Amino acid sequence: MEIIEPTIIHSSILLWALLIPLVGALGVFTFGKESPNFREGCSVLAAVGLFLTVLSMKDAVLAGNMYQWQMFDILPGVIPGKSGLSLTLRADAFSLIFALIASGLWIAAAFYSMGYMRGLNEHAQTRFNTCFALAIFGAIGVAFSDNLFTMYLFYEFVSISTYPLVAHHQDEEAWEGAKKYIVYLTTTAKGLLLPAMILIYVITGTLDFPTNIYQGMLGGEVESWLVIMLFIFCLFGFAKNGVMPFHHWLPGAMVAPTPVSALLHAVAVVKVGVFCTARGFLYIFGVDLMTKLNLGIPTAYFVGFTILMASAIALTKDNLKARLAYSTVSQLSYIILGVCLLTPNGISGGLIHIANHAFSKITLFFCAGAIYVATHKKYISEMSGLGRVMPWTFGAFGVASLSMIGAPPVAGFVTKWKLLVGTIESGALGIILILLASTLLNVAYFAPITYKAFFGKRPEGVVDAGLKEAPLAMVIPLCLTSAISVYIGINPDFFMDLVKAVIG
Repeated sequence: MEIIEPTIIHSSILLWALLIPLVGALGVFTFGKESPNFREGCSVLAAVGLFLTVLSMKDAVLAGNMYQWQMFDILPGVIPGKSGLSLTLRADAFSLIFALIASGLWIAAAFYSMGYMRGLNEHAQTRFNTCFALAIFGAIGVAFSDNLFTMYLFYEFVSISTYPLVAHHQDEEAWEGAKKYIVYLTTTAKGLLLPAMILIYVITGTLDFPTNIYQGMLGGEVESWLVIMLFIFCLFGFAKNGVMPFHHWLPGAMVAPTPVSALLHAVAVVKVGVFCTARGFLYIFGVDLMTKLNLGIPTAYFVGFTILMASAIALTKDNLKARLAYSTVSQLSYIILGVCLLTPNGISGGLIHIANHAFSKITLFFCAGAIYVATHKKYISEMSGLGRVMPWTFGAFGVASLSMIGAPPVAGFVTKWKLLVGTIESGALGIILILLASTLLNVAYFAPITYKAFFGKRPEGVVDAGLKEAPLAMVIPLCLTSAISVYIGINPDFFMDLVKAVIG
């Protein structure tokens, strides 16, 4: 395959994209306590400004360009012709997939958080909004990282900035969930990622990502056992990807407020994990080396275990957020599985699921929060008949559930179709059984929720007088993200054009 090198555009627009959420966080922190309206307005303005800034780069990137901006030079190169350590940003097609999702969904989450936090009269709303903006800052830094060193720094920053959000309620359960969250993510990063990064730098003399997914950083003469070890370090070191057995932090983090759960599961944290995993596999190792060493298909089968096991556990959960959490653990591995198929359609299915899962899963968590604000119910067994008094919320939940299942015309269907075609291309037909079994499990743990809500009977003796939809500030965002899930299922080109540019 002929590789066409992109034209480099040295532009400070990348720096501005990084500074917008940082300035937004500073504005919220400085003036938020004095004026709640200013606090929330600042979050919305920063979110809109960031999205428009990221979107402005899309056409140039699709035309074959790549934005780059070096902020700091840390160490000079030790090998002639190789760059040293630097804090450098870049925007390519792969970057923009994640950056557009994170910035776009921040807008919806900012509006939704107003209704949720005010509806429940939550404490520490200024701290909440500040940390939320800082988490987006970290996520954008990860998306626009030009090298493994930059990506590692921002990856760690996301963990630190989201810790106060997980511990928001400051009770025993919150502290326990937050402790598990930070211990899992920081120990795997420092115990696996940091050594891997040092070894890669020693071996190659650089940590810069190449410009295509075929010729990875380790494409030279490197001992096979060493490549395999580094590959395993990257798979488990990026523990935000939720791959078993390093997934326990994710259900534990469900003690946080629902907007935080939406941030964790759709906008920033887990997407940072799977983005970094996919970036590492495709740009550190590359398709050619992974094919040569047969790293792809065995890894696809391995994460297939996570897909099936997490779905089975989800079936046992009556708490709605807990069921959604294990659904996330399962769905994230679709992304890794697709990348590891190492075929054009397989990689396409994995990468497009970063977007498809994001819009659908944030809808599901938005709905869970709306149900709690309106009814103070969090158990599925208590939700029979609620769909008749909250039709918009449960209707959106049903649509997003169809996307998770992979039913047309919602976004998840595009994912499942691409993964099935990619599996046939790879010849690993056993993966088809995993995909079919997981789809049946998806139906089993999602369909009863919507069915009970609309067709179930309310418990005898329960008085539902006054029950109605949650505030419009919550209902409108969840309906919007649900509608977008349908739109990108019918017309997936907005993100698929970027995926095609990645594959080349």
